[in-house]
Amino acid sequence: MRTPFRRDVLAAIAVAVVGVLGLTSCADPGRDGAADAASISPDDPPGSVVVPTVPVASPTAHRIPSPSVRPTNKPSPKRSPARVQTSKAETPKPSGTIASRLHTIPASTRQLIVVYSSGYGTSVASFETFEKVNGVWRSKFGVMSARIGSKGFSDSHQEGIPTTPTGVYTIGSTMYGVRANPGVKYTYHQLVANDYWDENPSSSTYNSFVHGTDPGGYSEALWQTVPQYNYFAVINYNIPVKEATPARGSGIFLHVMGSGATAGCVSLTQSDLLRVLEWLDPGAAPRIVMAPSQNLGRY
Repeated sequence: MRTPFRRDVLAAIAVAVVGVLGLTSCADPGRDGAADAASISPDDPPGSVVVPTVPVASPTAHRIPSPSVRPTNKPSPKRSPARVQTSKAETPKPSGTIASRLHTIPASTRQLIVVYSSGYGTSVASFETFEKVNGVWRSKFGVMSARIGSKGFSDSHQEGIPTTPTGVYTIGSTMYGVRANPGVKYTYHQLVANDYWDENPSSSTYNSFVHGTDPGGYSEALWQTVPQYNYFAVINYNIPVKEATPARGSGIFLHVMGSGATAGCVSLTQSDLLRVLEWLDPGAAPRIVMAPSQNLGRY
């Protein structure tokens, strides 16, 4: 039977050995460090000390951290706010407008319309207006909703096919409408009975305004087409006419939107159209660009 004195002596010797060897207990991160200290068992007599069994760890397991990885209050030069790259700085932003990225527009043009869609097969399009200020293209009215031919855009439009021709075009010298002049800067003709647009490829006046007898073919009775022709501007596609078989098409207008797609023209709501027609100025040599968005780079 061990006496209390002998147990005390043995405990003291064990503590001394642990201290000399420099051993520590590996604390569980989820536990309080105090739970890893020597503890008293309720079954031991008063004054007993139980020294926990401590496994001998390899020297590398408790290596003192190198000063290079010790926590420090000094900011690392690589982490300095002045040198931190942000995602915004790393991501280039697109510059300019659609108009500024076009490269075939004459230098004299100071007003520009761009009509574009998501592809060739849709009649739904976007319509944007731009004006050149101090040599820089600026948006005028923002993006408007437009409709084009029921078969979308075409690079080879033909007479009688409901596609809208792609390309860059001027605006006709006269604007027209069933209703009175809303205040445009162009010459304006209010339509009357027997006003036609000649869309007969066999006619000598093909693809032009005529007054008198119906020229035949696909010719339109302009004064009877409402609300589409309440107001319209002529897009100078195939003007002057280029001889071709089949004919390259005629009567491409910018007019009031009806109930859906067009037969090849570009249409806007009447309120949007009036804003555009009143803004257009022949002195600014305006152009209109029409194409699917992925092909605008051609122009």
